[in-house]
Order: sequence, then structure tokens, then C-alpha cells
Amino acid sequence: AAGVDCVVQGGVQPNPGSSFVYQAIEAARAENVDFPLAVGGGSVIDTAKAVAAGVPYSGDFLDFYRGKPVENALPVGVVLTIPAAGSEGSPNTVITDEENKIKKGTKSDCLRPQFAILNPELTFTLPKYQSACGICDMMSHILERYFTKTPENAVTDRMCEAVLLAVKDSAMRVIIDSEDYQAQAALMWAGMLAHNNICGVGREQDWASHALAHQLSALYDVAHGAELAVVFPAWLRYCLDEDVNLFAQLAARVWQVPESDDKRQMGLQGIERFQDFLRGLGLPSKLEHLDVPAEAIPQLVEQLHAACGDTVGNFKKLTMADAEAIYKDCQ
Repeated sequence: AAGVDCVVQGGVQPNPGSSFVYQAIEAARAENVDFPLAVGGGSVIDTAKAVAAGVPYSGDFLDFYRGKPVENALPVGVVLTIPAAGSEGSPNTVITDEENKIKKGTKSDCLRPQFAILNPELTFTLPKYQSACGICDMMSHILERYFTKTPENAVTDRMCEAVLLAVKDSAMRVIIDSEDYQAQAALMWAGMLAHNNICGVGREQDWASHALAHQLSALYDVAHGAELAVVFPAWLRYCLDEDVNLFAQLAARVWQVPESDDKRQMGLQGIERFQDFLRGLGLPSKLEHLDVPAEAIPQLVEQLHAACGDTVGNFKKLTMADAEAIYKDCQ
């Protein structure tokens, strides 16, 4: 309507893969595209960022997902249609190398979108399950930052807790009524704040749960929020004793667990309430709910090692034996 020339490249799939990115890069070059505009959610935005990095680069864009820094990219714009990944405010992007079945991310300030239009009315037709997956995704982004060994984080502790509470308070409203404008607006804003890193300033961050979850979607193409709903509670249980006071703090402030001298028990109750909350949204809690068989665990560990090396995470450095134990707890 505004007379702006555009080239439409539809067909992005959940857990976006490399084959589509290659096609889109060639199309963008052929049409001399100025910038990619992502109209969608995290998968579309992450794809647009990969295209933005790949167009001016003479090599394989997957080089950036194998460790090469992104130093030059086309500007990216976003029209958000699902509150979830927060990629509209972050410098991050995750793509699956379809040939090797490895799902990895990269990040660069030049990939942070130049603008993002967040109109809650664009979320009204989302299926309830997709909304639930998005809610788990944004909460996980906060928790990856919250669990840190960096001491004295009073301000960002409270910021993380505030965003988690806002998500918690709006979640069921959206599941009941997808056209609840104020609840959808709150989730859109929370999803962006969860991943633009304002809540992670000054904190060593973990990201082991995302690495563990990525292997599920790389091999079985499950929804990202659904895999996190299975993996994150298991990671929390496994890592509880790393800092029971931090777990107890979260349990009290977000999940309303009564204060007690037994901080470990408080932490356990917080984890249980978090998992009950996710189940209440209709999300899975076991690998079998994702159609991932127990026999797949050795392959998941092998894929994780190929993607991340000998250890993963920072809050608790997980070996591949630790990762196997967490996957088994997901059964």
C-alpha cells in the first residue's frame, strides 16, 4: 500500500534449517534486497538474521554458527506475531545444520533488529499450545540468566523475578482468551525483555538447558518451548545443590513457597510448582510426550558433545555423563 518494493520468501519451518537460508540468501542477492523483514516469531526472525549475515559474506553462512564472528550484516526489521523467543530484541540466532543435524547459535550486535513492531492483535489467532510454548521459552530465557555464580546481583535478581511474575500472571489469561489484549501485550513485552539481555547484565549466564533441548529438536523437530518444558525442570533438579539459597529465593519470590530454614526443600517445592505451572498450560513433562524414545539418549548425548564439546553450561559445568543423567530424568 505504501509502494515499497518487496520480495516475499515464505516457507520458514519451526526449528529453522540451513536449506531454506541458502535459498533465501540467493533470492536476496538476486533481487538486491536492502534488508530482510521478518514477519513471524523466533524461527522467522532467526532465519532473517542468518540471511542478513549471509548475503554480504562470500563463504558458507554456517561458518558463523561454527565459531566465525559476524562482523557485517544487512539490517533486520521485525513484525512480531508470537510472544516467545525474544529474538526481536536480541543479537542471537539459532539455525539447524540439516546435513549434520547440529543446532547451534551465534550472536552479534549487528544482528540485533533495527526495529520491531509489537502489535498484540497479531497474536489473537495463535493456537493455545503455541502460546504455551512461547510462555515456557521466555521464562527459560530468564532462568538461564538467573542461575549464575556471579555474586551480589540484587538489581537483576529482582528484574528477572519481576518479568517471571508478569509472565506467570498473564499466561493463563491468554490460554483462556487468546484475544485478551492486555495479557498478550504483557507477554510480548516480557518476551522481549527476557532475551534482550537487560536482565543478564553483569551475570555469568548458564544456557546448558537450551543446549540440551536443542538436540531434541535437531533430531526430532519438536517445538522449542515444549522441549524446554521437559528439559528445564530436570536441569533444575540436577543442579539444585549448586546453590540452594538461590533456588529458595526464586521459590519464595516467584512461586510463593513459604519461607523455611530448609532451603533445599524450598527449592524443590519451587521446581515442583514451576513444572505444575507448565503442565497447567498443557505442556509436556516427559520425553515420551515428545515422541522421543529412551533409546535415543545416547544419540542425544553424542549430538550434544559434537555441538558443544566436553562440557556445557556455567552455573554447573556439565559433563556428558551429567547430560545423560538429566536426559534420563526427563523420561
